[in-house]
Parts: sequence; structure tokens; C-alpha cells
Amino acid sequence: MRATALLNRGGGAIASDEEISAKVEAALHAAGIEAGIELAEGGEAEVRCRAIAERGDPLLIVGGGDGTISAAAGALAGTGTALGILPLGTLNHFARDLGIPLDLDEAALTIARGKERRVDIAEMCGRTFINNSAVGLYPLMVIDRDGQQRRLGRSKRLAMVFASIRTLARFHHQRLTLTVNDEEERVDTPLLFVGNNDYHLALPGAGRRDALDDGKLCVMVMRSKGRSGFVGATVRALVGRTRANDMVRIGEVERLRVASRRGQLAVSLDGEVCHIKPPLDYRIRPGALKVVAP
Repeated sequence: MRATALLNRGGGAIASDEEISAKVEAALHAAGIEAGIELAEGGEAEVRCRAIAERGDPLLIVGGGDGTISAAAGALAGTGTALGILPLGTLNHFARDLGIPLDLDEAALTIARGKERRVDIAEMCGRTFINNSAVGLYPLMVIDRDGQQRRLGRSKRLAMVFASIRTLARFHHQRLTLTVNDEEERVDTPLLFVGNNDYHLALPGAGRRDALDDGKLCVMVMRSKGRSGFVGATVRALVGRTRANDMVRIGEVERLRVASRRGQLAVSLDGEVCHIKPPLDYRIRPGALKVVAP
């Protein structure tokens, strides 16, 4: 089997390991895949993915974290090119929920021996996300976290701890108008969560999905609360003791519009934050992406 393996040189394990290209090539070779290794960064990776799909390659292997895999998914969605994933990021949520091993050698074997599956992707104003999007406190935490990483060199996890504390100190709500499919509702909330398929809230499966092909968005709205109420609701969600007035789950969502009087909203997409002029239009694209998974 021959394929192109595209690695994001700017993220995760790739940036910290000068020998990662050789390691990836060796792991793929041992699995029976002769791969041409290419390094790209940022927007280059998405452009290169589109070019490979337009060339008609049956398989493209991509190594990186969720942000890199999300960009590749957006480029390959709706094409005949299947995505093989090497989870080389920090968290690798999408690979985990697909059942892809996090070990490099085992992930390479999965690409060689796995099956092609069709899974859903989600979009916000035409921008792809494979995991989730959020409006409210979480994007503010991500902005703070990324600033700490640049200025202070903190790890992503440690920076997020400090960012969470500081963001809670500036706690506030968003007044949003939600149009779910065709029904409108106004909400005051510190956090709107939109997931690609349904997410578990309670431990031990918090943040995980059982399926990626149900064809529905997972929309959850946290009720208007003070700072202590927000912390309490978060803790209750993690231990599986949510109350009716904590996080409200809206079911059977295929389309969602989020309107606001603000000129711009900070929105997270798979852990990256952008500033978008509302309204925000979300939709699910059922079975749009071919992936290789167990």
C-alpha cells in the first residue's frame, strides 16, 4: 500500500521531536504502508489536503492533534479520499472516540488493517469541526491559555488551570437567541456547547461519544447562574448528579442558529478560537467523511 502522510510540523509531538518524520515512516513501513512524508504548518496543511483529494488519492494519512485532523476533515469531506489518522496531538479526542490507538505503531497498523467508515462532521458558518464548538466562558479560557503558552511557556494543561481560575473571576453571561431547527428561544447563559454527535457529561465517560454517525448535533445550554452556581453545576455534571436547572440538553438538532446583539462572538472550534459576527449557523453533515478505523 502506498500513500502520502502529511504531518503538522507546528503541533503536538511533531514540534517537540526532531525525529518524528523518521519514526512515522518506520511505523508505516512496518505496517506495510510505503508513505511519502510531507511536513506542513497551519493553513498549508489544509491546502495540501485539498490538492491530494483533488488528485484522487484513495487514502491520505494525517498526523497531528485535533486541530490538524479537523482541517484535514474539512478538506476531505465529500470526496473519495479516506482519512487515516495518526494521533500525534495532546488530547486526540476524535481519534479516541473512533477507537484509534494512541500508540504510533498501533495507529499505523490500524490504518493498514482497519475498515473505511463514514462519519459525521459539523460546521459553523462553513467552518468544519469534528469535536465541538462553544460560546461563552470556554473560548475565553482558551484565549487566556494560549496567551500563557506563548508568553510563559506553560504546558497546555497547566495553562488551562490558571486560565479557568482567571476566567471565572471575570464571570459573565451571554444573551443569545437560539433557533433550533425552526423553533426560536432566548437564553441567558455562561456557556453554549455544540457537539458533533452526542457527548457524555458524567464520569467516567465525561467528554466522550459513543457514536460519530448519528446525524445530530449535541446542543447543551447552561442555565443562568452566579459564579458559585456555575462551579457547582460543573462539578455535578462530572459526578453524574446534574439538576434540572443545570445543563439543559436540546435533542434532535440538525440545524442551529445563534444570534446576539454583540458585534462579534468569541467561538471555539475544536479548541481553536475565532471571532465571528453573528448569527452563527451550525449544521451537521451526516456521513460526509470517510475514515479508516477499527
